[in-house]
Amino acid sequence: MSEMFVHSSSQDLWQTCVDQLAQELPEQQFNTWIRPLVVNVAPDLSKVTVQVGNRFKLDWVRAQYAARISALIEKLSGQRIPIELALVPRESPTKSTTLVRSFEGVENSEPVGMGGPEEAANAPFKNRINTALTFDTLIEGTANRMGRAAALHVASSLGQLYNPLFIYGGVGLGKTHLMHAIGNKLLADNPVAKVLYIHAEQFVSDVVKAYQRKTFDEFKERYHSLDLLLIDDVQFLANKDRTQEEFFNAFEALLTKKSHIVMTSDTYPKGLTDIHERLVSRFDSGLTVAIEPPELEMRVAILIRKAEVEGTVMPEEVAFFVAKNVRSNVRELEGALRKILAYSRFNHKEISIQLAREALRDLLSIQNRQISVENIQKTVADYYKIKVADMYSKKRPASIARPRQIAMYLAKELTQKSLPEIGELFGGRDHTTVLHAVRKMAAERQLMTELNQQLHVLEQTLKG
Repeated sequence: MSEMFVHSSSQDLWQTCVDQLAQELPEQQFNTWIRPLVVNVAPDLSKVTVQVGNRFKLDWVRAQYAARISALIEKLSGQRIPIELALVPRESPTKSTTLVRSFEGVENSEPVGMGGPEEAANAPFKNRINTALTFDTLIEGTANRMGRAAALHVASSLGQLYNPLFIYGGVGLGKTHLMHAIGNKLLADNPVAKVLYIHAEQFVSDVVKAYQRKTFDEFKERYHSLDLLLIDDVQFLANKDRTQEEFFNAFEALLTKKSHIVMTSDTYPKGLTDIHERLVSRFDSGLTVAIEPPELEMRVAILIRKAEVEGTVMPEEVAFFVAKNVRSNVRELEGALRKILAYSRFNHKEISIQLAREALRDLLSIQNRQISVENIQKTVADYYKIKVADMYSKKRPASIARPRQIAMYLAKELTQKSLPEIGELFGGRDHTTVLHAVRKMAAERQLMTELNQQLHVLEQTLKG
């Protein structure tokens, strides 16, 4: 499929732009800022109007996303189209809702992570929980089994064990899904519970506005009276001293009244930078669980389930083909599935391995070009400050043997090479040596937080 997008209607152009942004942006950013946009593309492609809920959001979208949206639309349409940002007209809420939901994919109970103090005054316990993200819709595998079990326990025994619950892992692995699932389970069991899901960026915004408007009584009433606080991406609190102070106060108030706090982050508590030590120690005082990239069988199950949600049957052999080639996270799997479904619809072809290969041609060529065993050896050698030659030498000191085992593990995870082929590229080693390294690293990353973080950094570096 060529880069140029042949649109069957002007609104298809925006839908394709949204699909691309969903693949590029962290899930929370996409849900917070792109998903709620009300967009109208003129039928003659003379203008794209982007409507935003309020002035604060308009300024943020203009500063952070307008240039990328403009560039994407130009790339997809083959022409420069003016982008106009405007506020949603107050008199047409029904129309706005229809437009937003037309490209949401899954229907939210409300826009996620939006709002501010003005909303707090009118609806102090508006929970912002996405009702579609439940334990039932979460695919379970070894990658998230511990996190799911802990989350289920929290939802069933609020304020008791695992408080706070700190969930960490890379983007697109399902951390946000787990948090919403906790909220949905609690509200199903106790509909009057005071629950709030919020992104750390919005908490920062609420603190700033409370200082500006001198509305700290309302701010404290909102946050300190909760039964359950779900806060996403706490790494965004870095370098914001005043916000960290207020978060610490809210944290202490909630723990004192036996309320529960669940947080997510891209790294484990002690790996957070520019966060006050007393906050880090609070984060680490409950239970910390990692969410890993999904294993092959879990990726296959996710693809088949999500295709069913889209009303399509994905043959198992196609799901295996995609799962073997898209390894990093659930969002990339969803992006690959969207490309396949779109390619199938536009070309009026049944879903097959050949169709999937054509639809994902760009993705597969980038993967094949970027990730090779040689590239893995060089990246790991640079990271651990050893020579590349040590990767295939016979030297056995731990300072060399361990990085070599890590490189073997990554070669098995990130390339299509067989164990004997990998062994050959590591100085003619036997395939059993590679298998031992792979099993050892897979087991240790589940137990050793520091190793897991190092592997995560290496994986992200290699994937570009």
